[in-house]
Amino acid sequence: MTSERPGELVLVRHGETEWSKSGQHTGRTDIPLTENGVVQAERAARYLADRDFALALSSPLARARETARIIGVDPELDEDLYEWDYGAYEGLTTPQIKVQRHGPWDLWTDGVPAGDTPGENAAEVRVRVERVINRARPVLAEGQDAIFVAHGHVLRALGAAWIRLAPQDGAVLKLGTATVSTLGYEHGRPVIDAWNITPS
Repeated sequence: MTSERPGELVLVRHGETEWSKSGQHTGRTDIPLTENGVVQAERAARYLADRDFALALSSPLARARETARIIGVDPELDEDLYEWDYGAYEGLTTPQIKVQRHGPWDLWTDGVPAGDTPGENAAEVRVRVERVINRARPVLAEGQDAIFVAHGHVLRALGAAWIRLAPQDGAVLKLGTATVSTLGYEHGRPVIDAWNITPS
């Protein structure tokens, strides 16, 4: 049975880490939240305290799992919510990458070369986020809410997929640490209800 009023999909980016603070690309490197990251997650927990979620999914990485724990959900771990695989650019900042390339670089249009991991481009990340969106759709159709706890670039890619933008257009959806975003529907059309909310 489909509800007349579909549910919402809430996205939470994990709290601050040492690498998010320094601007280093953190794909599969598994590093914890900073003390400030814990405080940020606690603010998100208060912001979401009155919400109930029929589906809760998290990236398997510790910074997302810890954020989920703090905000009070017990998520299923889903590898499709892993952060973008940055390949040879793992741990580097954007200025460092531009020096290495001797010129401009944009993650969304240029992708990354293989390193210790294969790396990904925007189209490959799009395939993952479409799969995880499809896990939420039946829940939302029943009028229930879902929550995904994950990382900055993969959630930006997911937001772009939700509103049917091209894969590279996730670049326009800025997302800070421990922010809360809400995806929903208006007249049957997928929309962004709220984006990049920093709970106080």
